[in-house]
Amino acid sequence: MGINIRNEESKDYRKTEEIAREAFWNLYFPGGHEHYVVHKMRKHPDFIKELAFVLEVDDEIAGGIFYTHSKIVSEDHIEYKTISFGPVFISPEFHRKGLGRELILHSINKAKEMGYRAILTLGYPYHYEPYGFLGGRKYKISMADGKFYKGLLVLPLYEGALDEVSGYADFSDVFDVTQEEVDEFDKSFTPKEKKYQASQDEYKATSSMLDDEE
Repeated sequence: MGINIRNEESKDYRKTEEIAREAFWNLYFPGGHEHYVVHKMRKHPDFIKELAFVLEVDDEIAGGIFYTHSKIVSEDHIEYKTISFGPVFISPEFHRKGLGRELILHSINKAKEMGYRAILTLGYPYHYEPYGFLGGRKYKISMADGKFYKGLLVLPLYEGALDEVSGYADFSDVFDVTQEEVDEFDKSFTPKEKKYQASQDEYKATSSMLDDEE
C-alpha cells in the first residue's frame, strides 16, 4: 500500500468532498455537513491553504485535513493567534490502518515549521492526547462561555508558547453553516439516508462534558 501526503489542489476538490461526506455521514447527527464546510472553507479568509493536505493510497485520495486561523482572547481582549484543524478524515474503507495518524502528524510538523504558536481543536480527548494535546483547562483556555470542556484540546507548538497566555478559544465562523445551505449543496451528491446511529449519542454526551479536574 503506497502512501503519499501532499497539499490539496483544485483538481482534488470534488473527490475530497465526497470522501468527507462518506466519512462523517450519520456519525455525529443524522446526515452530515463537513463536506460543505470543506467546500466553503477554501474561499474563507481564515483558510490556511498551505496546511490543507490530502492523503493518497496507491495514487487515489483517501483522506484529508484542513486548517483555519483561530485565536485565544484574554480577559483584557488581547488576541493570541492560533490555528485549528478540522475536518480531518479518512475514507471508511481505510479506517484503523494508522493513516489518520500519519496525516495529523504530517500537518503538525508543517505547522511547527511555519512558526505557529499552538493548535486548538474540538474532539474526543482519546483521539488527540496521543499527539500531545491536553484539555484547555491545563492551559487556562475555556470556550467563549467561560467553561472548560473536555472536548476543547490544545497543543503548544514550541517551548513556552502558551506561557502567560489564558482566555477563551475563538474559532473561525466558517463552521457556522445552516441546514438549508448544507441541504442545497448536498443535492449535487448521490442521495444518502439520514438516520440515527449510536455514535451520535457519544458525540452529544462528549460535547457537553465539562472538565472539572483542577
